[in-house]
Amino acid sequence: MSSTEPDDVAHPVRMQLEAYNARDIDAFMQWWADDCQYYAFPSTLLADGAAAIRERHIERFKEPALFGKLLTRIVVGNVVVDHETVQRTFPEGPGEVDVICTYEVERRKIARAWFKMGERRLR
Repeated sequence: MSSTEPDDVAHPVRMQLEAYNARDIDAFMQWWADDCQYYAFPSTLLADGAAAIRERHIERFKEPALFGKLLTRIVVGNVVVDHETVQRTFPEGPGEVDVICTYEVERRKIARAWFKMGERRLR
């Protein structure tokens, strides 16, 4: 299977990252399952269900510098692991943070996701 086929496990992850970078909440949310769960690694539940993830990202998408740069992607079975550098506007000012994003994909949607944040680097 080529990496451009819609059935590819990484497809929903790739598409949600594109929507994240475009700050398009509707395009972003179509890749998340209705009952998805969103965690701070390893087990702190930050958002339970698509509505909670939408609410969390509506605020995030207001940040003018928001952009996730994919550095590496690994796919094993139905799990996609991305290493990204994310540009953000933190309360202390603009900067970036390294993030390990782990996505569990079921039925072409993101069912669960875990995010391990590195140290913030202010500009």
